[in-house]
Amino acid sequence: MNAYLAADQLYQSDYDRRLFVKISRRIVLILFVCYVISFLDRINIGFAQLQMKRDLGFSDAMYGLGASVFYVGYVLFEVPSNILLVRFGARKTFSRIMFLWGLTSASMAFVSQPEHFYVLRLLLGVFEAGFFPGIVVYLSYWFPGSRRATVMAVFFAGVALAGVLGGVVSGSIMHYMDGIMELYGWQWMFVLEGIPAVLLAFAVRLSLVDKPHDANWLTQAQKDRVAELCEAKQSEVQVHGVRGVMRAVLNPFIYMFSFVYFSLSCAALALNFWIPLIIRDFGINDVVSISLCSAIPNAIGAVGLLVIANLSDRTGERRGYFGLCTTGGGAALFALTLHSNNFYTMLAILSIATLLIFAALPIFWAVSPAYLTGSGEAVGVALVSSVGMLSGIVSPWAIGRIRTSTGSMDIALYILSGMLMLSGIGLAAIVKKTKNL
Repeated sequence: MNAYLAADQLYQSDYDRRLFVKISRRIVLILFVCYVISFLDRINIGFAQLQMKRDLGFSDAMYGLGASVFYVGYVLFEVPSNILLVRFGARKTFSRIMFLWGLTSASMAFVSQPEHFYVLRLLLGVFEAGFFPGIVVYLSYWFPGSRRATVMAVFFAGVALAGVLGGVVSGSIMHYMDGIMELYGWQWMFVLEGIPAVLLAFAVRLSLVDKPHDANWLTQAQKDRVAELCEAKQSEVQVHGVRGVMRAVLNPFIYMFSFVYFSLSCAALALNFWIPLIIRDFGINDVVSISLCSAIPNAIGAVGLLVIANLSDRTGERRGYFGLCTTGGGAALFALTLHSNNFYTMLAILSIATLLIFAALPIFWAVSPAYLTGSGEAVGVALVSSVGMLSGIVSPWAIGRIRTSTGSMDIALYILSGMLMLSGIGLAAIVKKTKNL
């Protein structure tokens, strides 16, 4: 009897594995490409500033404010965008988001005044709002909770990959197309990097389906299996109301997790937006060289993120790996202020900081939901995420102001280093030493 049961479980496990590989190829791959392009359009002003500020006379403070304004629109319209997703479906919502953000990103080429810069960055945030949260909701229709963390780690790696592509592609466009048709290199960069999002909007409209039961590439048995595995979680997500909100608000873990994610996001965004300028401070002035060098820490971060997340999953250890990432990442940011004359030493320190800070993100999201269980789980996760996104408003603007006032990023790096180390201590204080998180 036990032998038959074991054989049946083995067959079912293999059946499920093949089923979710099939689903991943159909929906995760195209969404991953879309997410990489979206993040590239979000952070490419980090490379544009190498020419844009000179050509338009923008200060570091103006640039930092423009980078921050994006997140104002993003935070304000995140929830409305997800409401539209539930009402109209993922296919229409994602295609609408990509079409509008692609056009807006391309329109950045026509910026000539700070006001134009701020308005278009605000609109880019408004139009892109809800894309990543929408992906989280959409994947819940297709993947049960036991498989969702692995899928989400792919999208975190996409952030680092966007940094790699930004370094290689953006720098090359800005250098080799500068002056063609009397346009600056940064103008060509915005146009050429905005077009893929517009094209992907049509691809998504044609290829995605809203729910598993709409997929003609799944058999009826496969549709039933997906529904069986995801039904319980979907029912749990929908049961909220006032009780769920109050339960989340009264959960003391919310506030510590919010601080931890805010601190982590501030450091990650500092790297996303300021790596090109940090490398220029190392003594590299050529835009192509800066762009190629910036790809190195991002590539190391992408690989390291997957390796460390996999080790954390296999061992079940969360607190130790998170502490290693935040403490080591904070120490690396502090070491950047030492300004060694050796370029390779400084690039290695920057790469270590990028690797550890990026790797902390999926570990955080593997831990925090376990402490926000019950009817208020989704509300609690949403609150933590929203507070974390406020870092996008604070971090670029504050760093821009600091650079304008002092001429360097040292003070900002001291602050970020301290916040990272405190976040590691904070998580260790509330997370139990268990392998079942």
